[in-house]
Amino acid sequence: MECIEEAIFKAIKYRKFNSLITETFDLACFQAKEALKKGKTPFPVVIKDCYMTRKVRTTCASRNLSNFIAPYTATIVSRLFKEGGCLIGKANMDEFCMGTSSSKGYFGPVKNGLSDQANLGTDWRSPGGSSGGCGVAVQLGISSVLVFEASDFSSSFHVLYLPLCVRYFEYYRSLGSDTGGSSRNPAAFTGLFGFKPSYGILSRYGLIPLVNSLDCPSVIARTAADCNFLLQAMNGQDAFDSTCIDAPPSCFMKERPINGMTVGIPKEYYNEALSSECWKGWNEAAKALAALGCKIKEVSMPSTTYSIICYHILAEADITSNMARQFPHCQIRWSQIWPQVKLRQVNFYAIFRNKK
Repeated sequence: MECIEEAIFKAIKYRKFNSLITETFDLACFQAKEALKKGKTPFPVVIKDCYMTRKVRTTCASRNLSNFIAPYTATIVSRLFKEGGCLIGKANMDEFCMGTSSSKGYFGPVKNGLSDQANLGTDWRSPGGSSGGCGVAVQLGISSVLVFEASDFSSSFHVLYLPLCVRYFEYYRSLGSDTGGSSRNPAAFTGLFGFKPSYGILSRYGLIPLVNSLDCPSVIARTAADCNFLLQAMNGQDAFDSTCIDAPPSCFMKERPINGMTVGIPKEYYNEALSSECWKGWNEAAKALAALGCKIKEVSMPSTTYSIICYHILAEADITSNMARQFPHCQIRWSQIWPQVKLRQVNFYAIFRNKK
């Protein structure tokens, strides 16, 4: 229970960063007690507000859903709860996951923990988006858990209540979603790990869709080990999602030799848009891999030029279909055009109106 209480304390302390839309402290305490009864170790989690959570407000950061109470819980969220996850709150985001700054939502912008706290009212840094609330929650320790870690990663990774031969760690993790960078982007902005599993590894049932063919549940955490823990806890085939495959992901924590491995460096990615700092970091990473025995090879990806164009064509077709359900289901007549225009103007941000 101490880790849950600490997470709640931090969530209250750092409210000014606006990382949470809905706080669920009472639920977290109840879940912690239930987890202990079942022999599980409770840990705090923050979940992006585009996942259904039964009897909890689920808004997608939109005025249109500002009072929507989900009737069921997303599959992967249920799996987290069964492993001892305790919901601290639903994370703030860009409306319907459309954005890269976490500033385009009905509940106000998320503010990066790297911002000057004395000037949060007028001068703050973006945490990236659309899963910016998840990133900031992990960054500030709102989604943290005290656990034990086995020293031998080849055995079961997440081992609790071991004898004194273990080390003590504090873990940070949250559940986001990623369509075109929505978790990897805020992870980069907040100095964290952002991991998007291959499409089909994790169930999308209960994830309010933006682009069905590209949406992926994803993880933001402080370590690759934490990403691995969440992935193992959530994976598995789901009868409610026809795109979810029965292919357990490999464990990150198993040591594998990289001597002789070939690592490609796409030459198209080195262009005028890449900052000197990023280029320096990229080079240093390549040199470090080479020193470990990897073969560094320049490769060409000529389709890079067309990738963003193809993304927009595919994504916006799906978005148009999915967002149609956000309007009243009525037969369109001339007399109803004005009410729908007014609804769009009042209930949705400009980025949503432009897409739809």
